[in-house]
Amino acid sequence: MAETDKDDLVTIIDEEDHQDIVPDILPLMPVRDVVIFTDMLLPLFVGRKKSIRAVEEALTKDGYLLLATQKDPNVEDPGADDIYTVGTVGRILRMLKLPDGRAKTLVQGVSKVKIKRYVRKRGFYRVKIEALEEVPLEELNIEVEALMRNVREFSEKILALRGELTSDVSAILESIENPGKLADLVASNLKLKIDEAQEILETIDPVQRLEKVNTLLSREMNLSAIQAKIQSEVKDEISKNQRDYFLREQMRAINRELGEGDDRAQEIEDYQKKIRKSGMPKEARDEAGKQLRRLEQMHSDSAEAAIIRTYLDWMVEVPWQKSTKDMLEIAYARKVLDREHYGLSKIKDRILEYLSVRKLNPKMKGPILCLVGPPGVGKTSLGQAIAKAMKRKFVRLSLGGIHDEAEIRGHRRTYIGALPGRIIQGLKQCKVNNPIFMMDEIDKLGSDFRGDPSSALLEALDPEQNSTFSDHYLNLPFDLSNVMFILTANLTDTIPSPLLDRMEVINLSGYTEEEKHKIATDYLLPRQIKNNGLTARTIRFSDGAIQQMITEYTLEAGLRNLEREFGTICRKVARKIAEGRKGPYSITQKNLSRYLGPPSFQAELDKDESQVGLVTGLAWTQTGGEVLYVETSMLPGKGELIMTGQLGDVMQESGRAAMSYARANLERLGVDRDIFENYDFHIHAPAGAIPKDGPSAGIAMATGLISVLTGRAVNKDVAMTGEISLRGRVLPIGGLKEKAMGALRGKVFTVIIPEKNRKDLIDIPANVKRKLKFVIVRHMDEVLKIALEPASVSKTKPAAARKKPAKRRTAAAKRK
Repeated sequence: MAETDKDDLVTIIDEEDHQDIVPDILPLMPVRDVVIFTDMLLPLFVGRKKSIRAVEEALTKDGYLLLATQKDPNVEDPGADDIYTVGTVGRILRMLKLPDGRAKTLVQGVSKVKIKRYVRKRGFYRVKIEALEEVPLEELNIEVEALMRNVREFSEKILALRGELTSDVSAILESIENPGKLADLVASNLKLKIDEAQEILETIDPVQRLEKVNTLLSREMNLSAIQAKIQSEVKDEISKNQRDYFLREQMRAINRELGEGDDRAQEIEDYQKKIRKSGMPKEARDEAGKQLRRLEQMHSDSAEAAIIRTYLDWMVEVPWQKSTKDMLEIAYARKVLDREHYGLSKIKDRILEYLSVRKLNPKMKGPILCLVGPPGVGKTSLGQAIAKAMKRKFVRLSLGGIHDEAEIRGHRRTYIGALPGRIIQGLKQCKVNNPIFMMDEIDKLGSDFRGDPSSALLEALDPEQNSTFSDHYLNLPFDLSNVMFILTANLTDTIPSPLLDRMEVINLSGYTEEEKHKIATDYLLPRQIKNNGLTARTIRFSDGAIQQMITEYTLEAGLRNLEREFGTICRKVARKIAEGRKGPYSITQKNLSRYLGPPSFQAELDKDESQVGLVTGLAWTQTGGEVLYVETSMLPGKGELIMTGQLGDVMQESGRAAMSYARANLERLGVDRDIFENYDFHIHAPAGAIPKDGPSAGIAMATGLISVLTGRAVNKDVAMTGEISLRGRVLPIGGLKEKAMGALRGKVFTVIIPEKNRKDLIDIPANVKRKLKFVIVRHMDEVLKIALEPASVSKTKPAAARKKPAKRRTAAAKRK
C-alpha cells in the first residue's frame, strides 16, 4: 500500500532542461489517493508486500520505479485492469523502514510514461514502458502568455483566500516559463479528484494541459470564495450573538436593579398592540383584556399561562373585521362561470341573481346553497368557480365521517389541547370573514356519544342566527352572516329535516352524452394532456374514440371515470415517448382497445328482442338514473308470489299491488281465473347483490305479470316508471330527469311516465327531450296498450293454450 503524507507535500522545479535516462522495464508500485506529476517531491508510506518488494527491487538497481494510480482506492490487491496505464517514473531518494513493517520513502517524479505491457505479475509488478514526450513549443505567443498569467493570478488568489500565500510561492510561480511545468505544479497542489488529476496527467500537449488547469482553477476560485464568505458570516454571526447575549444580560441586570420586567413586559405590550389592531368588537376586546391581565399575574412557565397564550393568539388572528371586496360585475362573473364549467345554467343563474341583489343591497346576508347530485358532476369545482367569479377566498371543509360536535363548535378551554371548531379554523386560515365556505359531503355526517354535528350546524347555517355564532373555544359571538356557505351532497335522504330546511337545494343531475363530449373536449382532455407532459401535437383523440369511451368504457352520471380513462391513455403515450418512440399518436375507435382493453360496459343481451315477462324499468341511484330490468316468470304452484333481487319493503308492496290488480282484471284480460290456483309467479330484478327500493316500479311489475298471463311480449324499446294503485291508476314518481337521462344512456328512446309528472318535463334538458319520446299515461290500460305487443307478434304461446292444463289439473283436484 502506498499512501501520501499530504501535510509534507511540496513541489520542486528543476530549472535545467535535461532528461534523465530511464530504463524501459521498471518495477510498478500502485498508489492510491494521489496522482503524481513530474518534478513532484513527496513522501509515500508503503505497506503492501508487493509495493515493498517493488521499492526494494528499484533500490537494488538505479532507484527508478513506475508510480501509477489505482482507479479504485478501496481495492487492496489491484490487477492490471485496476491501474491507470499512464503514470510517472519516480526516483527514490530515501527509504526508512518502520517498526510496524511499513516503509516510508521520499520520491521525486522524473518523467511521464505509458505502460505498454506487464512483464511480471508474481511477487510484484514489472512493466515495459514508453516515454510520453510533450509537444515542444517553438515560442510563447500572446495567448499562451495570457493563459499562464491567468493561472498564476488564480493560484495566488486561492492561496490568499486560504491564508497560505507567501512571497516565496509568488516568486516560484513567476519563475516558471514552461506552460507544461506550470500546469503540473498547480495541478499537484490543487485538491482535485483522482479522475480529474489523471486526465491532466494524460494530456500531452502543454497548452491544452494548462487550459484544463485554468478551468479547474476557476471552479476552485468560486468554491474558495464561497467557503471564505461562509466562514466570515459564521464568524460575524457568532460575534453578534455573543454581543447580543452580553447586552441582554446587562439589561436584565439593570432591570432587576430597577425592579422592572424584561421579556414579560415586552410580551404583554405586544399582545396589547395586536388586540388594538385586530378590530374585534367590544365584548371580545374586554374578554381579551381580562385574559391578558390574568397572564400578566401568572408565572410565565406555568401550564395555564401557555393555555392563555394560545387563546390570545387565536383571538388576535381571527379575522373579526377584515374582508375582501366582492366583484359585482355580472358580465365578468358570467364569463368566469362559463369558462370554468359547461352547462349548469340553473346554478349559474342563481349565483348571478345573488350578485345582482348584492349589488343593489350590499347588506344582504349570504345564502346557504346545497348542491345535490351524483359524484363527478362538478359540485366542488363549481364552488371554486364561484369564488373566482366573486373574487373571494375559498375554504373547503370535508364533513364526511365527522362524528364529534366539537369539530364544528370547538372544544371548551377546560380540555388540554383544546382548539376552535373547523369553521373558525377555516376563517383564520383564509384571513377574511367573507369567504366562499364549501362544506363537502354533508349527507355523510355521523353522530355518536360525542354529540351530533348536524345539530351544531343548525346555528351556523341559519341566516337569522349565524350573525352571533358561538364557538365553544372562543366563547364569544362571531358574525358568519358575510360568509357564503355552499354545501354538497349526493342525496338528501340522510340530511336531517331541520338542517335541510335551512338550505336552498339545487339539484345537479348527470350529463348527457353530448355534454360529456363537449366537456371532455374543452376541459378534461386538455387538462390530462398537460398533466402528463404531452402536447396537442403529440396526441390526438378522434370524436369517435371519445364517444366510444363515453358509451362503452364509462357508465356514470358525472365525469370522474371518464377523466381517469383519458389519464390512462395519456400515461401510456407518455411512456412510449419517454422510451424514444416519437409521435404523434392518434387515438381512434380502431386502436382504442389497445390502450384501455375491451369495453367495460355493453348493451344488455336481453334487449336483442322483445320477450314475454321482461320489462325495462327506470331507477334512480346516487350516481344518476339507470335502466332496471324486471323479469317475471310463471311456474306450476299454488298462486304464490315470489320476489327476489334484494327488493326493499316498498318495492315488495308494489309487487303485491301489481299482483292484486292483475287478479282483479283476469276476466277483462281474457285469462282463466283458475290460473292462480295452479301457478306461482316469480318477479326478479337482476343484479341481486345490489339492494333496490322505491315507489316507482309498480307499473313495470304489473306489465310483467300481465305479459306472462296473456303471453304477449313486452316491447324492448319502451321503458317505464310509475307506481300503481289497486284500481290501476298510475301514480307520480320522483327523479324523472335522472331516469330520463338513464334511459338515454341505455339506448331506450320511448319512456312511459305518469300524467302528474308532466310538470317535471321542464327540468329535462332540451337535447334530451328531442331524443326521447315521453308517453304520458293516467291508467294501467294505457300502459298495456303501449308496452305489450300484439299476440300475433309474440313468439310465446298465448294464455289460451295454457288454460286446458289448468282446467284438467283443477278437475283432477276436485275429483281427488
